[in-house]
Amino acid sequence: METTDKTDIRTLDKKKLLEFFESQGEPSFRASQVWKWLWTDHATTFGEMTNLSKSLREVLDEHFVIHRAEIFNTQKSNDGTIKSVFRLHDGAQIEAVLIPVPRDRRFTLCVSCQVGCSLACSFCATGKMKRVRNLHAGEILDQFFEVNKQSLEIYGHPLTNIVYMGMGEPLLNYREVILSINYITDPDGINMSPRRITVSTAGISKMIRKMADDEVRFNLALSLHAANDEKRDEIMAINEQNDLNSLMAALQYFYDKTGNRISYEYIAFQNFNDGPEDAKQLVELCSSFPVGVNIIEYNPVEGIDFIKSDEDRLDKFAGILANNGVRVTVRRSRGKDIDAACGQLANKN
Repeated sequence: METTDKTDIRTLDKKKLLEFFESQGEPSFRASQVWKWLWTDHATTFGEMTNLSKSLREVLDEHFVIHRAEIFNTQKSNDGTIKSVFRLHDGAQIEAVLIPVPRDRRFTLCVSCQVGCSLACSFCATGKMKRVRNLHAGEILDQFFEVNKQSLEIYGHPLTNIVYMGMGEPLLNYREVILSINYITDPDGINMSPRRITVSTAGISKMIRKMADDEVRFNLALSLHAANDEKRDEIMAINEQNDLNSLMAALQYFYDKTGNRISYEYIAFQNFNDGPEDAKQLVELCSSFPVGVNIIEYNPVEGIDFIKSDEDRLDKFAGILANNGVRVTVRRSRGKDIDAACGQLANKN
């Protein structure tokens, strides 16, 4: 575990960085140089910043530190999915997943934004961990840079998409998540299109409205998993303060303000939320604004009794949606054999 009283320089915004250089009698462009090293070139030491004088690099080293999130373990699934465990400077651990689909030239990073999660959804391994702390934007970016290296080395292709669907609830770490997306989409930096980024939430109505007011440009996914409040209350405690009426109103507001793509993530549980009546209720939730439904097969989690829907029930459920004009995709899980699939991230090792 790394301990230091120095400030992680990546927690400073541009204004504070500029103020530091002014206090040192340095020209203002030094802030832009260091900013580029940190957020575009992914410098991990001040010694790498070769367009700065040696004395200035020593000053930075005296005042600041760069806390890296470093991969210390990886597992590769039979389907090519790669799970990476990152160790943070304080000894905490997070997981990120590379999901390759070479035939479609699609290489997706599933990124974490918190150590653990506070929401305790009853079907999710991460929720059993409790929340330890939020990640800062630099720790989120470290996942991108390191997994992008993996993708290039193993598959010969850079990352094409990012989903904030790993450990944690992104809207409970809003500032740092938005900062990380800003860095990733910066035309002078990584320059990834925001249309290739999806942020997934368990459903926090006021924060969905805040995203709309902030005019974000990325896609939004709601982890829905049940189409009525009674069942959603049973498996997702957050629904008690954010019921479906408030969520649908917030999503309508988000769509009206941004026009961004919205999707529902819907894990199908055998004999719980996969019947004809559930499908009809879900059709109703798709009627107010354009939305696609991603049906996800449940991935087993130790100590949790849910089981996935069988193929016949799943096909009938999806058929009702499709026959009522809903855009629906049934997604088969990737990385189940290494506990890298949806709901399985829990730092077992």
